[in-house]
Amino acid sequence: GGGQVRYSVPEEAKVGTVVGRVAQDLGLEAGEAEALRLVSQGRRASVEVSGASGALLVSGRLDREELCGKSAPCALRLEVLLERPLRVFHVELEVTDINDNAPIFPAARKNLSIAEFTTLPGSRFPLEGASDADIGANAQLSYTLSPSEHFIIEEENSKSRSKSLFLLLTKPLDRETVAVHCLSLTASDGGRPSLTGTMELVISVLDANDNAPRFNQSVYNVFLPEDALEGTLVVRVNAADPDVGNNGEVFYEIDTIVPPSGSDAFSIDSKTGEIQLTGALDFEDIPFYDLHVKATDKGTPPLSGHCKVVLELLDVNDNAPEVRVTSLSVPVAEDASVGTAVALLSVWDRDSGANGRVRCSVWPASPFGLVSTMPGSYSLVVREALDRERVSEYEVEVRAEDGGAPSLRGSRRVRVPVSDVNDNAPAFAQAVYTVLARENNAAGAELARVCARDPDEAGNGRVRYSLWEGGGGWSASSYVSVEAESGRVWALRPLDYEEVQVLEFEVRAVDAGEPSLCGNATVQLWVVDENDNAPALLPAAGAGVGAPGWSASGAGADAVSVSLWAWAAWGAPAGQVVAKIRAVDADSGYNAWLRYELWEPRGKGPFRVGLYSGEVITTRALEEADGPRQRLVIVVRDHGEPSRSATATLSVSLGEGGEAAAAAVDSGSSRADLRAATSAEDGMVTAATNAWLVVAICAVSGLLVVTMVLCVA
Repeated sequence: GGGQVRYSVPEEAKVGTVVGRVAQDLGLEAGEAEALRLVSQGRRASVEVSGASGALLVSGRLDREELCGKSAPCALRLEVLLERPLRVFHVELEVTDINDNAPIFPAARKNLSIAEFTTLPGSRFPLEGASDADIGANAQLSYTLSPSEHFIIEEENSKSRSKSLFLLLTKPLDRETVAVHCLSLTASDGGRPSLTGTMELVISVLDANDNAPRFNQSVYNVFLPEDALEGTLVVRVNAADPDVGNNGEVFYEIDTIVPPSGSDAFSIDSKTGEIQLTGALDFEDIPFYDLHVKATDKGTPPLSGHCKVVLELLDVNDNAPEVRVTSLSVPVAEDASVGTAVALLSVWDRDSGANGRVRCSVWPASPFGLVSTMPGSYSLVVREALDRERVSEYEVEVRAEDGGAPSLRGSRRVRVPVSDVNDNAPAFAQAVYTVLARENNAAGAELARVCARDPDEAGNGRVRYSLWEGGGGWSASSYVSVEAESGRVWALRPLDYEEVQVLEFEVRAVDAGEPSLCGNATVQLWVVDENDNAPALLPAAGAGVGAPGWSASGAGADAVSVSLWAWAAWGAPAGQVVAKIRAVDADSGYNAWLRYELWEPRGKGPFRVGLYSGEVITTRALEEADGPRQRLVIVVRDHGEPSRSATATLSVSLGEGGEAAAAAVDSGSSRADLRAATSAEDGMVTAATNAWLVVAICAVSGLLVVTMVLCVA
């Protein structure tokens, strides 16, 4: 925001004088007055803002002449800053003049020499007038001369900037009557009350030379560029004296220079009247010079003529613009709105006219721009949206260029860091992580590692991970955990392919910003099967444990030996199926692919076993010579690495059709009686084995269904 108020205060006002109630005039709240801060531009201002009342007070001596010299009006440009949010208000303070300076003559005493009689009434002798540091009516001077019958004071308004003052002779002088006239010249200003200054005039009356040198111009107006080199001819003045001999021979000298500081900048050739430059000029320091030149003859007494050279300097573009940072509010948040003020700058050029007109710009192209609040004051503001993750700091150069030819430039670099806000959510490298893990892994093993990046800094970019259940039949948190700091996925317990084939869950990454942002990734954990289950032999259709046709021995579900019996009639042709060995494997793939091998008897026998079907088939027609019973040992193996196996012992009774069946039944009864007689423990083992086989069949069926569903998905 911004505003402007104007006040005026007389110079030399007492310390503590209230100039104006800034906080009230700017419409600020009561509590905002304490945050006001005053910034002056250029000149030192002896004022301050009271934090208690918000009033603008005089804090030191206010001297209008020291602050502004002869410039009118004397206006001081001030800036009042209000921070959080940053606002600037412009205050213009005019220091008005009071009559606090009396007129001052260049010298307390002026000596003049005037020849008797030859100096005619009406002759004028130029005097250097008094000066008054005040302005306006307080600097309007009038002159009075002490009573004299021979002299009066005459003022002449020429086209120059200052009045010409002359001492006018009204009556011829007689040296023998009065050799020296002592007069008092008083200068009075227009103030109320009026102040005065006095100079003593001592006039010596001389004899002899009665013609004074006379210049061809009473005032020479000269224009000279301020960058003129030493030795440059300023002007040539010329005075003529109608006298002859020494009385008509003229030499020149510079009587006085206004201001006196320019006395070393000019010299005059006493013979030719050429005025040359002997020092450097600066339009910005002194734009005008008045040179009072005197031409004196060599008569006795010598006579003088006077003229004035008014030198006006022409400005050249010799001052580059200056840029100053008056206030800087950094760092700026990356979510700062367009128009937010970052810095306040003051720009000025000491040159005048087009040479002092300044254009400002920002380089290089950036999201910042300049807004002019008043002549010479700019605000550096946000023009576009900022993004710290793209650019975290800007080096902005504010360039100022004047309108001179050639133009001059000034610049100021402003470093603008951008502070972070939590505007980026953590992002995973992958939306879906596919992980393979072998079953029977160790608890505490590292299964995978997920990683999310957050381009924000500090807490806004610090990421923590957590496990999020995505639904489904299995609770992932009972199998795995996610380390919050690193994103490592750990196994809580060994995995069992036969229990679960795939776990799908989400990992959530949350940053520490306020408010926090999060990102998700899906983890698909596929359990890789290992050959950890041996083939399990199944009973023949319609058979049960201990019933004729099937019996098992071994350790529970991993029964590795099964006894089977069957019958066949003599004369059965080749290719007849006598029995079929059935087995299942709870593993999958190659680990569950079974093959059947006839282990005993070796060599050529009446039976063979189908490699993958498990069918026991006659290889030729059965004969009585084959005996009443054949014992076959069949090994069932899977294709795992290493492979696992189970053994089936098949007893085949041979005979006529009825006899073979009865023998098979008797054999089965004998075997059942034998098992019952061994121990009750064998019965418990057999029951456990039967239960395991039922569970295995259900598991394989369920696995098949799940596999089909996954394939379709």
